[in-house]
Amino acid sequence: MKILHHPQVGDIQLSSVLYALSDPTRLGIVAEAARSGEQPCSHFHAPVVKSTMSHHIRTLREAGVIRVRVQGTQHFLTLRSEDLEERFPGLLQPLLQAASQTNSDHA
Repeated sequence: MKILHHPQVGDIQLSSVLYALSDPTRLGIVAEAARSGEQPCSHFHAPVVKSTMSHHIRTLREAGVIRVRVQGTQHFLTLRSEDLEERFPGLLQPLLQAASQTNSDHA
């Protein structure tokens, strides 16, 4: 089984986090993870094919934004909110609020 890399808290880079969150699809995944807690990958719906979704999840994981836990054939996503708050205090909440405002503007 392939071991998934998750950066340690001290290794999470601001530029990587901001890059990962700059894509609307990835920001949507993060916003949904913040609302729903740990969920299997199949819970997250985006208008992209499975391989593109895998790319988005990998980008978020490698940036340190989410944690992916493998259980059997399922992958469960969790937002690393505590780690991000420790590393960059106050960064995540305004981004999530902006994402929810953007989503409600388009609804």
